[in-house]
Amino acid sequence: MQNSDFGKRVSGLSLRQAAMITGITYLLNPVTFAEAYAMPHLVVPDAAQTMANMAAHPHLFSAAVLSYFFSLLGDVVFAWSLYVLLAPVNRALSLLASFLQLVYAAVSLAAVSGLGLLYRLLVIPEYSKHVNASELPVQGMLLLDGFRSGWRLGLILFGLHLVVVGWLIAHSTYLPKWLGWLLFLDGWVWVVDNLSVYLFPNAALGFLNVFFVAELIFMVWLLGWGWRIQEPTLA
Repeated sequence: MQNSDFGKRVSGLSLRQAAMITGITYLLNPVTFAEAYAMPHLVVPDAAQTMANMAAHPHLFSAAVLSYFFSLLGDVVFAWSLYVLLAPVNRALSLLASFLQLVYAAVSLAAVSGLGLLYRLLVIPEYSKHVNASELPVQGMLLLDGFRSGWRLGLILFGLHLVVVGWLIAHSTYLPKWLGWLLFLDGWVWVVDNLSVYLFPNAALGFLNVFFVAELIFMVWLLGWGWRIQEPTLA
């Protein structure tokens, strides 16, 4: 499969450059700030208190929204560099992986737009004056739940993207096969975890989270060893 695609490498960017760009994009991804710090500090079980937290900390809320946005912008760069990195293995599948990443980014951006609207309702007077203060907690939580729902659907596509990426890495000759199979399993975990709310909502799947470390390992490998990648040669 691989040899037939050796002549179809993407010109203008070497595999080493693609690997480093991919690793740096992973490293600079700000979504961790939003998911692990900003949103947990703002969102609590009580709807009214959640809205009050967001209104009282508009800079933290806006930072979370922008972190999601720039994370998705980074996904566009990631899709491009990863396509270049994996095109020598199988150009068609590499293109599919990039398409899945881009569609994931588009779906997730639509979800993040709901957070942007919520920010406007809470912070900008021209927007907030159109909403009854007593109804704001309910409407705000609907927007927040809509964001989470759309975000989780996007992560299903992200998981499928990782499945294809893992398969390509596992079948390459210039990337670690063990890393490819690790990402392959990680991708299926993303798919199962985010489909579970629809298929088996009461299942306890927390033990699967251990596989998410695969992306961290991938980033470390790209930054530490990506610059050593040898260009594959035709046998």
